[in-house]
Order: sequence, then structure tokens, then C-alpha cells
Amino acid sequence: MTKDMMSKALSEFFVKHKTDKMDLSEYKSHGNSVPVKDYLLRRAFGSWNRVLSAMQHRHPIDLETLLAKPAPAPKPAPKKVAPKKTVAKPKVEKKDVK
Repeated sequence: MTKDMMSKALSEFFVKHKTDKMDLSEYKSHGNSVPVKDYLLRRAFGSWNRVLSAMQHRHPIDLETLLAKPAPAPKPAPKKVAPKKTVAKPKVEKKDVK
């Protein structure tokens, strides 16, 4: 896994948890739900602070738009259904058969 792939995965993880920074102990507390193990990140970047700064540089997180409420989607207009036209069938008289 390249450094860029690691920082992108970490950035997406932070967006999922609606935060832009997380200390190492908090990151470790998520257990197996993290995308990249902490020791792999520290091995690639050198320290946890370098991991965070590289992530912010390569894949920045805009916290304001992340925490802002999304605009509610407009409700779709009800569909107008054309009334069905019924065609009157001529009545057929039954013949008396003997």
C-alpha cells in the first residue's frame, strides 16, 4: 500500500467519524474497524504527527462542510395519472337453443 493510498483511506475514515484530527490512542481504540493499522502508518511516515500532516496535505478534510446540515431533498411532485377510458361492449343476447 502506498503512502497516498494510506492517507486517502485515513482521510475517508476521519470523514466517516466526522473529525479532522484523532490522537493515536483514540485511533487504536477503534480496533479492527480502522482501514490501516497504526504501526504501518507510523512506519511509512515516521510519526503520528507526520501521518496527520501528510493526510491533511494530500487529502484535506473540510470540517465546516462535513458538519453542516445537508439541504433537504425536495419532495417529488405526485404523478398525475390519466383516467382510464372504458369502452362499452355491446350486449350479446343469448339465443334460446332447444
